[in-house]
Amino acid sequence: MTQIRADWTREEIADLFNLPFTELLFQAASVHRENHPPDQIQLCTLLSIKTGGCPEDCGYCSQSVHADSGVEATKLMDVQAVLQRAAQAKDQGSQRFCMGAAWRNPKDRDMSAIVEIVKGVRDMGLETCMTLGMLEPDQAEMLAEAGLDYYNHNIDSSPEYYERVISTRDFQCRLDTLDHVRKSGINVCSGGIIGMGETREDRVGFVHTLATLEAHPESVPVNALVPVKGTVLGDMLADTPLAQIDDIEFVRTVAVARITMPMSMVRLSAGRESMSEATQALCFLAGANSIFTGDKLLTAPNAGDDSDGALFAKLGLTALQREEPARVCKVSEAA
Repeated sequence: MTQIRADWTREEIADLFNLPFTELLFQAASVHRENHPPDQIQLCTLLSIKTGGCPEDCGYCSQSVHADSGVEATKLMDVQAVLQRAAQAKDQGSQRFCMGAAWRNPKDRDMSAIVEIVKGVRDMGLETCMTLGMLEPDQAEMLAEAGLDYYNHNIDSSPEYYERVISTRDFQCRLDTLDHVRKSGINVCSGGIIGMGETREDRVGFVHTLATLEAHPESVPVNALVPVKGTVLGDMLADTPLAQIDDIEFVRTVAVARITMPMSMVRLSAGRESMSEATQALCFLAGANSIFTGDKLLTAPNAGDDSDGALFAKLGLTALQREEPARVCKVSEAA
């Protein structure tokens, strides 16, 4: 297996971005094959269990109260309704069931229902992942005791560009929550969004932040911005060349994430529905090995099960059936 490093410099990561495209893909594919089955992709399902009404002002998010996107706020879904959706996801082949709530942070009054949901989904034999906003240490411990497998909290972009996207919390708040999650024993899921108007230098900073954490995130979702009318970024980038990230640059970002975080699951997340089959194939070659299935991601459209099945058949890919390498190593080290 590839040596795991947490001492990457920004210069080293910039050098990777600057490699000739074919050389970068070769290196990324080589690292991927050393650590993961190259023809298997993890299938995940994402469900919004509480939509809209979030007080944060994230410029990309249609669920913010600051956005004029038409998304209506809902209450937390009933436990049984969530479990029914989880059962459907399992029947459709998903390995992990991810649940998102549009909160700045969960309230104590909601934690009992959240814990019940985690336990119920785990009892089905599915991996569990939640994203609920910022967490306090005691909340992370509650989720860990319930058996939560992963907690998602994206850093979104580089430390320098972050404040241009969000003003209601700072970058350190993101890192603090990741630290609470890591200390509780829950696996970390953290990535970001490409195509928010940032520069390559910002993409270098984004990867550098994750790749220099004491322990790499077990999952790294890489999103392509889905510009939504009524959001700050959606309106700002509308009808401009920046409205969609260059496909080759997106693949480069996936490849650099794979090289610098060899054991992590690198997930193609939001924005995949607008990617061509060729671009998705390049992402898989570059080391992406996880996707969200279904036709919806929280409030954004997704590719859908039928198109994914057709693409997998065309590329000779199958659904991942075994444990993720990073979790296997984590268990082995604990033993």
